[in-house]
Amino acid sequence: MRLYNLALARSGDKGNHANIGVLARSPEIYAWLKDFLTAARVEDYFRSLRPSRVERYEAPNIWGLNFVLYDVLAGGAARSLRLDSQGKSLACALLEMEIPQSAKPPH
Repeated sequence: MRLYNLALARSGDKGNHANIGVLARSPEIYAWLKDFLTAARVEDYFRSLRPSRVERYEAPNIWGLNFVLYDVLAGGAARSLRLDSQGKSLACALLEMEIPQSAKPPH
C-alpha cells in the first residue's frame, strides 16, 4: 500500500524551502497518520534533497499535516537549475511512500 491510498497532498515553494500539505481521507486515517507520518520519516524519505530540517504542523480541523522542508530547492525558483525549482512535484513524490504492512493502516 502507498500513502496515496490514504491521503491527498499538495506542495509548493517558500523561497528555498518547500511545503507539503497532506490531507487524510477520514478521521481514522488522520489519527493513524499523526503517529506514522512524522517529520523524521519525511526528512528521511527526502534525504537525497538534503533538507536542513523538516517541521510538521497539525491541522486537525481538516485532517491535515503540513510539512516544511528547509533548504531543499537548491536556491528556489529564481536561482535553482532543477526541473522542479518550486517543489510542485514533492507532494506526488511523498504520496508514493510505501506503507509497510507492519504499520497496519486503517482501510
